[in-house]
Amino acid sequence: MNQSNLFSAPMELWTSARRPKVIDVRVVLGVLVLLCTTGVESRKSVKWDCFEYAAISCRAHSASISDFGGVGDGTTANTKAFQAAIDHLSLFSSEGGSLLYVPPGRWLTGSFNLTSYFTLYLDKDAVLLGSQDESEYPLIEPLPSYGRGRDADGARYSSLVFGNNLTDVVITGANGTIDGQGELWWTKFRAGELNYTRPYLIEIMFSTEIQISNITLINSPSWNVHPVYCSNVVVQGLTILAPVRSPNTDGINPDSCINTRIQDCYIVSGDDCVAVKSGWDEYGIAFGMPTKQLVIRRLTCVSPTSAVIALGSEMSGGIEDVRAEDITAIDSESGVRIKTAVGRGGYVKDIYVRRMTLKTMKWVFWMTGNYGSHPDNNYDPKAIPVIQNINYRDVVAENVTMAARLEGIAGDPFTGICISNVTIGLAQNRKKLQWNCTDIAGITSEVTPQPCDLLPDQGSGKIGACNFPEDDMPIENTEVQTCSFIRKHW
Repeated sequence: MNQSNLFSAPMELWTSARRPKVIDVRVVLGVLVLLCTTGVESRKSVKWDCFEYAAISCRAHSASISDFGGVGDGTTANTKAFQAAIDHLSLFSSEGGSLLYVPPGRWLTGSFNLTSYFTLYLDKDAVLLGSQDESEYPLIEPLPSYGRGRDADGARYSSLVFGNNLTDVVITGANGTIDGQGELWWTKFRAGELNYTRPYLIEIMFSTEIQISNITLINSPSWNVHPVYCSNVVVQGLTILAPVRSPNTDGINPDSCINTRIQDCYIVSGDDCVAVKSGWDEYGIAFGMPTKQLVIRRLTCVSPTSAVIALGSEMSGGIEDVRAEDITAIDSESGVRIKTAVGRGGYVKDIYVRRMTLKTMKWVFWMTGNYGSHPDNNYDPKAIPVIQNINYRDVVAENVTMAARLEGIAGDPFTGICISNVTIGLAQNRKKLQWNCTDIAGITSEVTPQPCDLLPDQGSGKIGACNFPEDDMPIENTEVQTCSFIRKHW
């Protein structure tokens, strides 16, 4: 067990008077571990909360939301309690950082802001309930790479859990839950009753060293996890659930991020399970921050109306060096989808996908250069996206309606497409035309059913043509350590 961070600074325990008392962990750690492991209580009925968790950083100080007046009854508003707790714990950012523990209960809250060198930890029986009161979500400016909100012009609601310009932030738990209570938001959105873009569950902006892991996210008003303008991001072990007809409930959307790893996640979504983005038309071009060095692995997705992994459509800052492997999809619209349009500019290049297992799909492969949907009428019609070096290999699919729909841009085809070692079993309601290809160029090897003429078969000897890079991404060097939390309560 790695406790180096615990030994390097005092840990803050809280007395029944709710005043911080700083003590030296080295003096008491052995006693506390004994109490935790044996379940011993003192004559004053002091109890101990003890657990271990994996994180990129351990913390030297801790508190519970209950210490700041939080009430987990599902009806008491805790927005001020969360913000007060985090504001207090931010004082320890230079003293080993801090952890806010959310114990069992149903904790109703609006939007709150995180701080640096900080961990938000949800107990397995803790539920954060997103407030349905719009006033609990402050309005913030549109993203500079988008120029407007996604739902409406102008401002947007702050996410339920929000962070901006931070370093070393961990959102984790023992599979505790964040419930966005999105039904009211979906109803208002469909009825056109919202003046601003709906809040996300988690959004972290302009930040580095981010970990989001081992929690369950349900019923988001819109996107679930949105790291944007970030670097060194790890998203791992998430369960994300939304009704499959809920609007825009994307699972994980890395947006203008560098060095990101998404793995071991299970997502049921009303939209794309993972959507890789980098800005919208002229705003994304001007901002000029690509998403690159992205790893996606061991992802399971259910999305009947959208993609397992989408690249775009907002990709005007560029998307490059994406590696996806060991992907499972059930009852989803398409496997990996590239969507863009004239006016987007930017590029999608150096994309590598291998070992996909797909069951009940509309399309296995889908690319479109005519997605439309512009932020305004000021986009540049001469801004043509470049799509090149797209590689798929080792794919098995069954109960598929259509193998591929690949539609580039007239005069500017999508090039360097490579597909190898693919077996697609067709559904009873299969389309007569299995490969619909226009304005593309590439090669295939050992693909069934037979691809279109624009993807000529190179023969079995070329099955390794769509090589998957074997070198490690920088994010693979990010290590987690085992951290300990020990806290007394009465």
